[in-house]
Amino acid sequence: MKDKIQNFLEQTYLKIKTRVKEISLIRYIKTNVLFITFVLINLINSWLLRIVTMGNLFSFKGIISDLAFILITGSFAYLLKPKKQIRVLMPLTIVMTAACIINAVYYENYVSFASFSLLSTASFLGDMNGDIVTGLIHLKDVILIFPVIALPVVHVILKKKKYYPKVEKLERPKKRFLNTVILGAVMTFFTITMMSGSDYSRLKKQWNREYLVQRFGIYVYQLNDAIKSTQSKFTSMFGYDSASKTVREFYDEKKKTDTVNDKTNEYKNIFEGKNLIVIHAESMMTQNMTLSFNNQELTPNLNKLANEGLFFSNYYPQVSVGTSSDTEFTFNTSLLPASTGTVFVNYWKRTYEAMPNIFKNKGYYTASMHANNASFWNRNVMHQTLGYDKFYAKDSFDYSNSDDIMGMGLSDKAFFKQATNKIKKISEKNNNYFVTLITLSNHTPWEDEDKYGDYTVDYKYTETDSNGNTVEKSLPYLEGSELGRYYKSVHYADSAIGELINELDNEGLLENTVIAIYGDHDAKISKKQYKHFYNYDFEASKVSGENEYYDSSNENYVDVDYYNYELNRKVPFIIWTKNSSGNKLLNKKIDKVMGMYDAMPTLANMFNFNYKYALGHDIFNTDNNIVVFPNGNWVTDKMYYNAQKEEYLLLKNSVVNDDEIEKNKEYANKLLEVSDSIIVYDLEAGGNNEKK
Repeated sequence: MKDKIQNFLEQTYLKIKTRVKEISLIRYIKTNVLFITFVLINLINSWLLRIVTMGNLFSFKGIISDLAFILITGSFAYLLKPKKQIRVLMPLTIVMTAACIINAVYYENYVSFASFSLLSTASFLGDMNGDIVTGLIHLKDVILIFPVIALPVVHVILKKKKYYPKVEKLERPKKRFLNTVILGAVMTFFTITMMSGSDYSRLKKQWNREYLVQRFGIYVYQLNDAIKSTQSKFTSMFGYDSASKTVREFYDEKKKTDTVNDKTNEYKNIFEGKNLIVIHAESMMTQNMTLSFNNQELTPNLNKLANEGLFFSNYYPQVSVGTSSDTEFTFNTSLLPASTGTVFVNYWKRTYEAMPNIFKNKGYYTASMHANNASFWNRNVMHQTLGYDKFYAKDSFDYSNSDDIMGMGLSDKAFFKQATNKIKKISEKNNNYFVTLITLSNHTPWEDEDKYGDYTVDYKYTETDSNGNTVEKSLPYLEGSELGRYYKSVHYADSAIGELINELDNEGLLENTVIAIYGDHDAKISKKQYKHFYNYDFEASKVSGENEYYDSSNENYVDVDYYNYELNRKVPFIIWTKNSSGNKLLNKKIDKVMGMYDAMPTLANMFNFNYKYALGHDIFNTDNNIVVFPNGNWVTDKMYYNAQKEEYLLLKNSVVNDDEIEKNKEYANKLLEVSDSIIVYDLEAGGNNEKK
């Protein structure tokens, strides 16, 4: 009996205790409706952001980190009376919602997360027409605006129900403020204990943005980025000696290694005394050169040039948030993009060992041409820094014919025709010249289909009708899709390059000239578009969106996974002359893995100029090249390494040991550190110059 009574009392106590907790929890919820709404909607929004960008449904570390941030920042609302707490919670919600939407749009178009350091480039949007700007925004991005609607709606409902006067009588503001801060602090501590040393190293360096958002959440990432972006304006005042030492030691070691491995190759000085015209081909990808639609090559002109000249088939862009401007910088300097912001906008007031400067010192006239506003990507200033004698921008070209306007500005065909006239005048006044032509028409969102010509991306086939007549029919395939529009634009851009070569030849400008063509970066089109492209069922006429067709059990199914997508970002790099065809040295395909930063050293050997601080290599002098990306990933002929997941994909049936991987990881990190030090601290003399 005694045991029964004791058991009854214990059970009763537990029930009462549970009930008290339930009542306490219920009371807390009822008296904190606005704050709880604030927490939930912003937490859900950050979770949705990770889903629509990285497809990351569950990222526990990111969720906890976001929750801690929301609790701590929102806790200050408790210092106001209940009816006035909206004054704190609403601005915070607007800021966090803006962060989510901006990052969603940015990721959709650049497969990376936005940076505060790019706020200074917001004016660039003014240079784009309305269709282009709206084309960057998708429906799923608009969904992320719901918090700024939900919170005021809840607030209005609570006011109508006279909720706030009731709560004011019960609330103890200082206690709730303190409790909320403590809860946020506990979660912050919990987040800290879950992170490794490498996580904090990446947060400090801000290299791998996807990794940071996944581990630290979007709000901590954005706060850290804001701090880093502010630091970039002052950091050159501190840490100079350490950075200088790091750079000096790196190049001392590199010099020893290069001396041991150095050998004069057959391409040395092969283009000495020749002119160089560089074509910066907007969004042109290597995969385009393998495609045909209805038995018509997508890029017949690039294919012809590649077949006649030097074609580097495994050439990777190394862009960060600066996209095209990053490519210009890396191609010309053999340095990597800045870890924070962009070199063109944030670090233009520097001295760089760049090809335009080097060619100028060799007696060449150097010019760049781009039919867009001179201020776009701060080119009007940065091109002077790189060493161009003159930048022919929008105001240097004739825009009077409306038929010549396409996308962001002057069509490539009109641009090339006018550029040829300018090059002819330059050639008449100068013995040698180095000219860069930056194309524009193939820029996203590829909306001017009516001006791209009659190239179609449907699937044409013939059928015999009931009368025995052969009838041509068509399935839509890529017609009407983003990828389809891109391919039509690519065909137009390729046609423009073909016309340029002919125009240069007609003017006699190819006789002593080398043409170098490179794609600046990939088109940044979603995986879903490529899945549709690779797995379209012509018999069933399946269209994009019918997900049941994408059956991975089908042996012909192409899964566009992370590695497939990353490896497909290759861009063409072609070096061609009028007399390349049939030349055993100048008419070949080079399959070695190569990065944008390898172009300058390769051309330096060919044109006979020296450089000291390139990070890349002459591709003809290296057998084990490595391409390091700004996010810490790297690729060799053997493997692609994902720094975010610390895993890799073998590209060949070869054995790769742990020591080799660790060595490459250390090298990649060192390369990023050295490049950033040169940019931030203006170490154009490898750390040996006087501090400025």
